[in-house]
Amino acid sequence: MHRNGLKPSHVSSKGIAGVLAAVSFTELLALALVALIAIGTPSYAQSQSALTPANAQPKSYGDGWECDRGYRRDTDTCLAIIVPENAYATNRTYGSGWECLHGFQEVNDATCLEVVVPDGGYLDPSGKKWSCFRGYTKVDDLCLEIDLPSNAYLADNTYGAAWQCNRGFEINGDTCLAIAVPENAFLNGASYGQPWTCERGYFKRDDTCEAVVVPENAYFDDAGYGPDWKCNRGFETSGDRCTEIDLPDNAHLDRSGNRWECHRNFQRSQGRCVLND
Repeated sequence: MHRNGLKPSHVSSKGIAGVLAAVSFTELLALALVALIAIGTPSYAQSQSALTPANAQPKSYGDGWECDRGYRRDTDTCLAIIVPENAYATNRTYGSGWECLHGFQEVNDATCLEVVVPDGGYLDPSGKKWSCFRGYTKVDDLCLEIDLPSNAYLADNTYGAAWQCNRGFEINGDTCLAIAVPENAFLNGASYGQPWTCERGYFKRDDTCEAVVVPENAYFDDAGYGPDWKCNRGFETSGDRCTEIDLPDNAHLDRSGNRWECHRNFQRSQGRCVLND
């Protein structure tokens, strides 16, 4: 007989029945599902680990993977980005992954060499090249001071001559010579051709300005062509003079006032106006 007065067989059967009564069907189903997930998870994790290389991580969206910062993709691997001296990491997974510091220039996609700025020059805002100060000109790797002649000023051109002559002077080799302006002329400011122009009432002859001789019954005309004068209305040019027009019968002066034409229904014939047939 057992110490508490019960048979062992009776105690065992009552304990099993109590456990089965305490556990519901729903709890049993939940326990089975947890067991199933526990069995399947290692296989999925191992699959993902096999597809993603070292120093990489799955993309935050979409499929595939991307390299960690400080690494760059090379086919199916992630290689460490080696940042050369005088450079900094861009933290980008594309490109070289680094850029040179301000004042250094990339050479052969491998190193960063200091930009050497010569005397008379300054580092460009980009930090990758240099330019010369105003008053200096770039010659190879140097900034040479511009030798400015008398009566000249620095030009602001990025190309062409570094200096220009003052008004009233013209370039002659490396100097600026005064322009010889004849009497009755003035500087015209032209950048090419004749630098001076004759005043109104004068015309250019060689290197001088001669007065225009206006004949009687004429007036000065600066149209830019012809004899610089024009006959008054009712007069016509005859050599260097203006002669009065002798109007024939049935004729009148034309619009210019220096020629004549026949009235309507008349036609010109041998200096006269004859009636049309």
